[in-house]
Amino acid sequence: MMTTEPILIKRESLADAVVSKLQEQIAASHYKIGEKLPSEPELMQQFGVGRSTVREAIRILVNKGLIRVQQGLGTFVQLQQTNIDPFQQSLLRAEGAEVNEVRQLLELKIAEKAALNRTPEDIEVMRVLLQKRHDAALQNQPEACIEADIQFHIRLAMASKNEVLADLYKIIADKMKKSFMEVFITTETLLSKQSMHTSLLQSVADRDPKKAWYWAAKITGQIQ
Repeated sequence: MMTTEPILIKRESLADAVVSKLQEQIAASHYKIGEKLPSEPELMQQFGVGRSTVREAIRILVNKGLIRVQQGLGTFVQLQQTNIDPFQQSLLRAEGAEVNEVRQLLELKIAEKAALNRTPEDIEVMRVLLQKRHDAALQNQPEACIEADIQFHIRLAMASKNEVLADLYKIIADKMKKSFMEVFITTETLLSKQSMHTSLLQSVADRDPKKAWYWAAKITGQIQ
């Protein structure tokens, strides 16, 4: 499926340009539903762009519902329609209070499901991310702390083993990160919730969905 010569595209908005090209190819059935897309290096060569650009383009297409990423297997075409579903469009447009409400609902169910379905690998990855969150908070590095926090919760969503929950949370996480960066100028508040996150992780490790639900509710401010 590769071309021998790179496809030249404008230098501005490189990821969007790659997205447009891939959308055109999918719409033209160059890549069919269920078919695997070329690897990252192949796409880099095909479009003449860097790895970060390809990854951003893939993320955008995943959010649009056109493709899905299966860890260890590759990236596959999911839909041939290039229009975003209205529900997904609403999620992408959501801001502020709407995002927080959706986050609160998702995190409670995610915590319960993760406690039931997590693997030892999930727990280990989350422990590492939680330590990174703590270290960054102690060093008053808001951006690093927020990034580790977001990645912790994304991994928690993945531990639920419910792809719909995980995909919804990833969309909301992009919005949350932007909001957190505006709100948390220092890590004082983030540090104050470290013990709650530790308790949440322990509940998930203990396969206790009720306690996991409780700590998720505490973290999101739904109970005092």
